[in-house]
Amino acid sequence: MNTPELLAPAGTPEHLETAFAYGADAVYAGQPRYSLRVRNNSFKDVAALGSGIARAHELGKQFYLVSNIAPHNNKVRSYLKDLEPVLEQKPDALIMSDPGLIMLVREKWPDQPIHLSVQANAVNWATVEFWRRQGISRVILSRELALDEIREIRDRVPDMELEVFVHGALCMAYSGRCLLSGYMNHRDANQGACTNACRWNYKEVQHSHDQTGDLIATCSGGVQDVEPKELLLEEPNRPGGFIPAYEDEHGTYIMNSKDLRAVQHVAELTKMGVHSLKIEGRTKSTYYVARTTQVYRRAIDEAVHGKPFDMNLMDELEALSNRGYTEGFLRRHVPREYQTYEQGSSFLGTQQVVGTITDADDRWLTIDVKNKFAPGDQLELINPAGNIRFSADIMENRNGETMEYAPGSGHIVRIPKPEHLPKSLDFTYLTRILPASE
Repeated sequence: MNTPELLAPAGTPEHLETAFAYGADAVYAGQPRYSLRVRNNSFKDVAALGSGIARAHELGKQFYLVSNIAPHNNKVRSYLKDLEPVLEQKPDALIMSDPGLIMLVREKWPDQPIHLSVQANAVNWATVEFWRRQGISRVILSRELALDEIREIRDRVPDMELEVFVHGALCMAYSGRCLLSGYMNHRDANQGACTNACRWNYKEVQHSHDQTGDLIATCSGGVQDVEPKELLLEEPNRPGGFIPAYEDEHGTYIMNSKDLRAVQHVAELTKMGVHSLKIEGRTKSTYYVARTTQVYRRAIDEAVHGKPFDMNLMDELEALSNRGYTEGFLRRHVPREYQTYEQGSSFLGTQQVVGTITDADDRWLTIDVKNKFAPGDQLELINPAGNIRFSADIMENRNGETMEYAPGSGHIVRIPKPEHLPKSLDFTYLTRILPASE
């Protein structure tokens, strides 16, 4: 059976190291000015990209450079000049979406591998065949495809590598082609400056009309003491086409997409020959990268060896903060299964990172604390070699004085070392398993 590549996000060098430690085969990071995450990108110059690419190759891994902006003329003018020193660092592929930039790169560097970005919205086999004829080596399929559609593309264009997103945030627009951020905040998502306006809370504001009939606010804040509301929205041209909306003291959320979780479909995607399974999240934490990479690594390895799907993998992903999970479009559901109308913020998850391991001796683990925890809490050590659940009965500060709890970030504490600790504690996280009441 084909073993698909596991592709993880690398917004920073630390994310890159974490992804590879937990089993990723490749990472992707953005090119300055020309990717869709320009506001959150530690690979800000050629030297930083070169270091990341060199590190990936040192480990025998792949590094893909995201260059998928929708460029206007001013960026087309500077593109090839800015790209040339980056290509000298030898990234394994460029991830691109714009046909014009693809044409220019193919003309100047005909041997450079190019992967078609999800932003190009490839949703059928004819589109994939078209790009194969243009010399594209891989197509990242649109998130809006069902499993049977992916299978047909695989069967009809067998010589094209296919990549599929399996985890991470979903966009309310068609694979990211959204104008909302530009409209609301004058920051164009298609130029890399998305403000995630779809996920904000919007409060009802008291208003009146000016002389031209436009709405004007009559108070600076939201309406006070808003009672929870349940609304049905109806378009005048679509009578009976109701959209549910809920409003509470935090506002209303009618554009929030749930997060994609497709670990249960890894085996089927593997069987049909998908070349790469991709995790979204270049702006997420290193813990997010560690946890998702670890889970999907296990799912891929077990699928390749013919093992039945382990439902515990679903539970492990519940440990992460999320907006609620959906399978996306891989199986068809009613619209309410894609959107979360009731809550705009993330659910905390079943676990919370409380620290990282900085040292260990024969008796103690030294913890750089990130969030509050206390003796008696149920804990889990997240390590590339495997995870350990345990409970610590006592806690000390660095002076050996007993502590009732670790208050939070900025504190260093020691707890007794659990049994069967992995030899290496690099890239290790300590989490607290949250009681159901929290």
